[in-house]
Amino acid sequence: MLHGSPTGPVVVPPPRRPPGAGPRREEGVRSWYERVLGWPTAPGVPLRLRVGVRFDVLDVPAEAGHAALARLGPTGPVAVLGERMLLLVAAGGAEEVPGLLEWLEWGSLPLDLSAVGAGGLMEAPLVPAGGPAPGREGRQGAAFWLRPPKPGGEAEASLPALSVPGGADAPDLARLVHTLATQVHRVRLAAGTAGAGGRRRR
Repeated sequence: MLHGSPTGPVVVPPPRRPPGAGPRREEGVRSWYERVLGWPTAPGVPLRLRVGVRFDVLDVPAEAGHAALARLGPTGPVAVLGERMLLLVAAGGAEEVPGLLEWLEWGSLPLDLSAVGAGGLMEAPLVPAGGPAPGREGRQGAAFWLRPPKPGGEAEASLPALSVPGGADAPDLARLVHTLATQVHRVRLAAGTAGAGGRRRR
């Protein structure tokens, strides 16, 4: 869950770090983000990434996010944090989301979709080890990369943007937001239907 206005300074709360995560490991992760990806980090532990500099973040329920990814195909980097999914988009994209939702006629509906932009912080997911991505449950509650960023500037080149698609394989921001909103709404309706059915059986 995010705290604050959708496009203002927001902090994604940190998960419990796995056993064995000490200062040395944290510094190794920090070095990977800063030196390999060139992404700025915030001081302190747990390690957090500064949002709004190299990327913005769309935050949705993981269930809706998985359904959206199945329909979108390739996207930019995607992380999972507990029951939330964090999809990276081009820096500045968070400011466009409210207008896009209105334009796409989602503005009048309550959606569990937040956009984190400049001033926000994101828990740094575990560094990809080259093996298969964890399942939907993740690794003991820690954030992890479902679709990890690629070094050498390729990560930012793949980020969905509004005016120009982030890359040949990435959806543009409008399509991404529309697909996410659709799946978030479907999850909400399904939860409401299940709840109503449970009340009728009592």
